[in-house]
Amino acid sequence: MYSKEILPGIDLYLIMLCIAAISAILVYRYIADRRSIGARLQNLCLFNAVASILIGYYSAVLFQAIYNIPKYGEFRLDSNTGATFYGGLIGGAAFFILIYFVVGGFIFKESKEHIRSFRLISDIAAPCIAIAHSFGRLGCLFAGCCHGKETDMWYGIYMSSIGKRVVPIQLYEAIFLAVLFVYLSYRVLKGKTYNLPIYMTAYGLWRFFIEYARDDYRGYTFTDFLTPSQLTAILMIIGAGVVFAVEYICVKRSNCRAEANEADD
Repeated sequence: MYSKEILPGIDLYLIMLCIAAISAILVYRYIADRRSIGARLQNLCLFNAVASILIGYYSAVLFQAIYNIPKYGEFRLDSNTGATFYGGLIGGAAFFILIYFVVGGFIFKESKEHIRSFRLISDIAAPCIAIAHSFGRLGCLFAGCCHGKETDMWYGIYMSSIGKRVVPIQLYEAIFLAVLFVYLSYRVLKGKTYNLPIYMTAYGLWRFFIEYARDDYRGYTFTDFLTPSQLTAILMIIGAGVVFAVEYICVKRSNCRAEANEADD
């Protein structure tokens, strides 16, 4: 679409990434207030989120550099390396969880509020990730990366960066993620749980199948029939099953404790 700089060093891709980060933070703050998350825990998560976004970006570039090794024959980090969403998600999420429990352990040493609220925090995180990713994919549309296969059909969009008309996979994914954001936001505001595994499953399935319509370079895996993103999508779906199982067990135990306390009373 339009990959040229609007101002020196600033293009639409960078602008959309900034909007993505800001939107995730605003959505978190709004839902956290509605779900009555304590001020200290909110602040911990907000500062942690900002740091995790920065770490996630560098993680996304690092993962892409690893994906590019078969292409260049070496590990290369430069302005042309690119970035991959999965790398950012994995790196950012890992950093967030680490800081959440380490720093939270000091702040909430007595109350253990961060542990008791972790399921709710993860539920709120799901729509935040979805809306940020949606804006991020619009950034990919403007930059001309992550595009689909060449087409002459009416729904194709000309990408100046590659000089041809292609299927706008980025736009379809942005719409899908926006719809998923609305659905997950509704669930968490209504007090429904399992939002994180729902996000992981829904996006994992979407990404696995949409990869067949992609036509940009995405790296290689140890198999000839799976792209790195498809392989990660499978792991993401498996991970969603693990998260769901852990949450289910925690809910059952919590209900059992509540019933036991009522019986004692």
